[in-house]
Amino acid sequence: MAVKIQIPTPLRPHANNLALVEVSANTVGEALGELCKLHPAMDQRLFDNGQLRRFVNIFINDEDMRYLDNLATPVKDGDEVAIIPAVAGG
Repeated sequence: MAVKIQIPTPLRPHANNLALVEVSANTVGEALGELCKLHPAMDQRLFDNGQLRRFVNIFINDEDMRYLDNLATPVKDGDEVAIIPAVAGG
């Protein structure tokens, strides 16, 4: 399954400055795992001890994965996974 992962601007230096990476996967977790295999520097930015970092939000076709099945959310050919870093401040 070809899944497109949108890389936000702050993380692009860790993905060869790519805005979009296409991977084969059946779940969101597999897609992010494939991304980290292709671009190992992404792993420490997205995960901490195998768990997705709290400040990283993942959307599948504009739906927040926290309201779906988290990393076990199935993906299909053509789906888009967007990595959205949380923004804080005042």
